Amino acid sequence: MTTAAVDDVSSDERADGSTRTIGAGRGFGWLLVITGAAGLLASWVITIDKFKLLEDPSFTPGCSLNPVVSCGNIMKSEQAAAFGFPNPMLGLVTYGMVIAIGAGLLAGARYRRWFWLGLNAGALFGVGFCTWLQYQSLYNINALCLWCSLAWAATIVMFCYVTVHNVRHRVIRVPEGLRSGLLEFHWMPPVLWIGIIGMLILTRWWDFWTS
Repeated sequence: MTTAAVDDVSSDERADGSTRTIGAGRGFGWLLVITGAAGLLASWVITIDKFKLLEDPSFTPGCSLNPVVSCGNIMKSEQAAAFGFPNPMLGLVTYGMVIAIGAGLLAGARYRRWFWLGLNAGALFGVGFCTWLQYQSLYNINALCLWCSLAWAATIVMFCYVTVHNVRHRVIRVPEGLRSGLLEFHWMPPVLWIGIIGMLILTRWWDFWTS
């Protein structure tokens, strides 16, 4: 996927980068819709299973496959309700909003700078929260949830490309060399990020995977 396909330059962007409103290419709109849908699906499935678990403490979620890949252990943990309610309920709202923003872009919507900064801040919070959950899952809860992993990957890709979009349109200003490198190799941050998580999962339970 090329940078241009992900994020077309707005027609009203002036040479100094100042804009009244900023749009995006169809590729970026679809990326928001797809990553939002992936996160929403994961949140929906986890929420349904959480309700079933509350009704029947002996219920075993379908993604509890073995002692390591055990969604049930994740759902029963304190970290699964970090804000006093099940975490996936937050995902139902936020990922739904991302889908709506992506759909708006596909329909030709254009947003002001503060809107894009707000989206970037929300994506930063989301990826930060996912990183905390990843640590808790690997090193405190000692279990892995496949649906959670899908939401993690979707959030990482979403955050990376929202940031690329904002750097491209100078909503976020960075040195020109860094900007050029990020636009040319925009695929590297999400690939390396997800790859590192995969390696951590592999090494954390190496004895189990190889037994």
